[in-house]
Amino acid sequence: MESKTKNKQTRTQIEAMVARAFGGMRLAVGEDALVELKDGWFNAAYSLRLADGRHVVLKIAPPQDAELMQYEQNIMATEVAAMRMVQQNPAIPVPQIYFFDDTHDLCDAAYFFMEKMRGDSLAHVKADLPEATKTAVNHQIGQIIRQINQFPGTYFGYDGNPALRADTWPAAFLKIVESVLADAVRKEVRFDFGYDELRAAIHKHAPALEAITTPCLVHWDAWNPNFFVKDGRISGIIDFERALWAEPLMEAQFRPFHGDGITDQMRGYGKTSFTFAEAQRSHLYTLHLALVMHVECFYRNYDTDDIFTFSRQFIADTMAWLQAN
Repeated sequence: MESKTKNKQTRTQIEAMVARAFGGMRLAVGEDALVELKDGWFNAAYSLRLADGRHVVLKIAPPQDAELMQYEQNIMATEVAAMRMVQQNPAIPVPQIYFFDDTHDLCDAAYFFMEKMRGDSLAHVKADLPEATKTAVNHQIGQIIRQINQFPGTYFGYDGNPALRADTWPAAFLKIVESVLADAVRKEVRFDFGYDELRAAIHKHAPALEAITTPCLVHWDAWNPNFFVKDGRISGIIDFERALWAEPLMEAQFRPFHGDGITDQMRGYGKTSFTFAEAQRSHLYTLHLALVMHVECFYRNYDTDDIFTFSRQFIADTMAWLQAN
């Protein structure tokens, strides 16, 4: 996916970044020593082969003057901090961070080098996996997400943007949603629902948020493209940049992308039934995701309309539930 937030760099620039990170090391000879990874939608990323034979991944944040949504402030620092945190738990197969640089002198943005995960992107190979393997992989995903959610926080909201934090979850979530609507206003986004209509649906169900009193780490972006699989097992999970302190039901595993009803990922997580209040919160989080997906189209200038079209219908479907219940 092409996006104007992708901060692509020349080989010469990347050579300088490699030298700083790895004590003067150079890239290996040949064009295949530097390969752009194009699956992501936000950051630029490269698979690199170093002169000593090591394979690493370089991830580069958008340039400092890039126009971003409010919750996207400082998310590369958030990603590095979250990955280093979850490395404390060996049950979470997260890549090692080799080097993080936010000085902005070699590059006009923050960047980091990390371990290259073994295996294939689950999004690329899932269709070809045997059914029993798919079930096992989905169970393992649920188990990994549950382990991530065991890390406790001291506030609700985003590490990278103090304005989107609060001591209570209702206050933090409403700030987060209002920030997305404010981002939409800046770009003159017109939804199929009025802004006040969206707010009314959210506030109608907001009392259900009061049950959440303890923040936990939420990956939030754990879709199939962010998992690697090898020998029928999940071998890696990446892209913690949108992590926040929230409640587990905000995880991707509880969004309807994964199918109707109880999924194998939910079974792996150990969550197979929902109270009405949990269903309310789940639909609020689904609307938040749908709004983010829709608004970000106006910030990133994608080269296709796929996300715009999908998110528009996603908003409509979720609003139908919120307004009817």
